[in-house]
Amino acid sequence: MKALSGSRFNALWLVLMAMMIATRFKHFGDVLHLPDASMAIFFLGGLYLRKHWAFVVMVLLSIALDWISISYAGVSSFCITLAYSFLPLAYAVLWYAGRWHALRMDGRAMSLVAAFGVAFVAACVSFAISNGSFYWLGGRYAQPHMSEYLARLWQWGPLFVRTTVAYVAVALVLHAGVARIASSLPARAEEA
Repeated sequence: MKALSGSRFNALWLVLMAMMIATRFKHFGDVLHLPDASMAIFFLGGLYLRKHWAFVVMVLLSIALDWISISYAGVSSFCITLAYSFLPLAYAVLWYAGRWHALRMDGRAMSLVAAFGVAFVAACVSFAISNGSFYWLGGRYAQPHMSEYLARLWQWGPLFVRTTVAYVAVALVLHAGVARIASSLPARAEEA
């Protein structure tokens, strides 16, 4: 897939930042809030934006949003431990998996299906990093052990991975729709 033009890059980057801002405060969502889209945003950022500096800015945005939500919105700081320093690595797995797959994307439907598969695997690995670092290094569990970790991984992992791949699926369907419309435009212009 070709890199986005400057105006398309900026437009998509603004959309992804707006999605992160809109969904970051309520991680699981409720009637008024969508679930946190951050993991999907990092995958989609890698897939479409690709630039290393954009990844760094998105990580800084996520940190700033967490700081604001804890300092001013009354969100608990329970998750802010030594393990929080592993979040950039968890996000990097998503971003660079998307970036890796971007080079393999073409106009075929199978490349979109493959993007979904890559997102699924990257979301699983990313969650294992973020959850594992919290469990083993966060200091919140007096005597951590593997069976409890696996139970917690199984308890929370499917929710986070499902949320991530749901957002990615919507984005890929939009991608297919836009590509289909774009490919039909020259044909319509020739008919007129």
